[in-house]
Amino acid sequence: MVAVKAKGTKIEVLFAKALWAAGIRYRKNDKTVFGHPDFSHKGKKIAIFCDGEMWHGKDWEKQQAEFKSHREFWIPKIERNIKRDNEVNEYLTAHGWRVLRFWETDIKKHTAECVEQVKKIYANI
Repeated sequence: MVAVKAKGTKIEVLFAKALWAAGIRYRKNDKTVFGHPDFSHKGKKIAIFCDGEMWHGKDWEKQQAEFKSHREFWIPKIERNIKRDNEVNEYLTAHGWRVLRFWETDIKKHTAECVEQVKKIYANI
């Protein structure tokens, strides 16, 4: 797991190109922002995360039944990821940040709608 580098994934590249084409500027994987968002804008205090369904537990109650092997490893790991995501959301929100989280399939299938959500946040600041 240490060797997994979750930067520059296909979904991030797709979303980055769409954001840039829409005129939305950002920093990628800024380690100075709590939670290391995939995209961030410090001046506007916006953090955007692109979450994979498996790693971040989309429909977790249904998904965990699909794990057939190594359940004792995967279930606690993904539950910890969910907990960490919530902690990051709470921390950033408490410090005045606006947090947006998009599921991988939403970005793939509805890229324009995801970009529109980001544009609305940028416009309201």
